[in-house]
Amino acid sequence: MHGVPRDFVLNVIIRKGSGVGDERTWSIAELAEEYGVTLRTIRFYEEQGLLTPQRDGTRRVFRDGDRVRLGLVLRGKRLGFGLDEIKKIIGMYDAEPGEVGQLRYLLEQIAHRRAELEQRRRDIDATLTELSDLERRCRADLARLTPSR
Repeated sequence: MHGVPRDFVLNVIIRKGSGVGDERTWSIAELAEEYGVTLRTIRFYEEQGLLTPQRDGTRRVFRDGDRVRLGLVLRGKRLGFGLDEIKKIIGMYDAEPGEVGQLRYLLEQIAHRRAELEQRRRDIDATLTELSDLERRCRADLARLTPSR
């Protein structure tokens, strides 16, 4: 099954293309297949400014940095971050990787996301309790209204 490779972590430093002719490149189809996403998804991320492939005529040419960025975008989405948050996090790594401010911001985002998920879990638990209570009452009513055989 395709998906984001497990070895991607959020603290990957985005390497800028060196312009060297032997640098590995990928087509949009190759990246889509590798990550299990559609071509439209990659184009959308490009439109949003999250990916910046070079062009060879009308053909998109993705370099290593674009590939890493796509992995980070997909991981961020899987963790529940919005595209604006992902863009900001990636933008910080483009500027100066490893800054204390970057790490603090990322920790704040993680704490915020964790709090949201914990609240959802509490809401789900409360809903499950209500459903169990309702189910128990319905079964009791059904037993009372159904003649015994």
